[in-house]
Amino acid sequence: MAWIYLAIAIVFEIAFALGTNATQGFTRLWPSIFTLLAAAGGIFTLSLALKTLDVGVGYTIWTGLGSIGTVILGALIYKEKITLPKVLSFAAIILGAITLKLAAGA
Repeated sequence: MAWIYLAIAIVFEIAFALGTNATQGFTRLWPSIFTLLAAAGGIFTLSLALKTLDVGVGYTIWTGLGSIGTVILGALIYKEKITLPKVLSFAAIILGAITLKLAAGA
């Protein structure tokens, strides 16, 4: 169940990051409300996941996959460019998260 909570927390993290851009400095009401709710939802579901998962593993996966999702959706929604350094960084994040998970199980 912890992994399901973590997956939900990642979706909230991505929504929070993308929503923050839409708030235009928290000057737009509805995007600001959405962003604050997404942040609260992400922290809440992350806290549920961390009841079982190691904090180092859970938090790293949450931020890492949240970052990757934000960059990918940022490219689709806001037409941001995905460059080779970004792709290499994605690979490093994924490899790091996998290594942390394997190390936690050892």
